[in-house]
Amino acid sequence: VQLQASGGGLAQAGGSLRLSCAVTGRTFDNYAGGWYRQGPGKEREFVAAIGWSGALRYYADSVKGRFAISRDNDKNTFYLQMNSLKPEDTAVYYCAGDPELRTFRKGPQGEGVNDWGRGTLVTVSS
Repeated sequence: VQLQASGGGLAQAGGSLRLSCAVTGRTFDNYAGGWYRQGPGKEREFVAAIGWSGALRYYADSVKGRFAISRDNDKNTFYLQMNSLKPEDTAVYYCAGDPELRTFRKGPQGEGVNDWGRGTLVTVSS
């Protein structure tokens, strides 16, 4: 399985970015996805996760109401729409996948999550 994240870059505070995570090498319809991030000098933390159909979605409190996770099962891709960005959102963002959505709720740093992509850097300037 390969996960390829893209869409990072530089944004101003209050701005928006959309991250994409293309998945290859396995059936996508029964594959849950999520996003984690690691800011400068910080531990990796959970951001959002989505279930197979997209009906179930979970968010970290710090991004609720600002970020939205989604998926396109025709394109085998997860997305993270990030709005109202803040400087504290600056981090390397990692997409991750696992057959079970509940795995994303087991550990704050993604412990046990099966598959990981390389990160994409998001920098938010004030």
